[in-house]
Amino acid sequence: MLNKGLRDEESTRIDNVLKVLMSIGFLPKFWNIEDISLIDDELKSFGLSVESMENLEEKDLITLLLRCHLDWNQLEQFGDFLVKFSVVENYNFSGKAIAIYEYVQQESKTFSFGIISKIAAARK
Repeated sequence: MLNKGLRDEESTRIDNVLKVLMSIGFLPKFWNIEDISLIDDELKSFGLSVESMENLEEKDLITLLLRCHLDWNQLEQFGDFLVKFSVVENYNFSGKAIAIYEYVQQESKTFSFGIISKIAAARK
């Protein structure tokens, strides 16, 4: 377990990585190696890459993110990133985003209409 100071530093680091991931502009087009490497550089903070995310099962992705100390809000933001990234041709991470949203909804023991609407939108 991390002490409060380290936990705050880790949370700030995770928040910064998520902000960068969410700030990347996604256009529905075929991405090249350089575009993907921008995302891979940020995903390294979680021990991930675009390729490894494609190959991971939903439960394994959630387990990995929990080991990286993401809290409920950060998990939800990572799900938002996956949905946003899914507009890019050849990548569809909406199933993984739905699994993350459902995990947060169930395990946080807090009902959220926001998460329910995100799940519905990701299923379309």
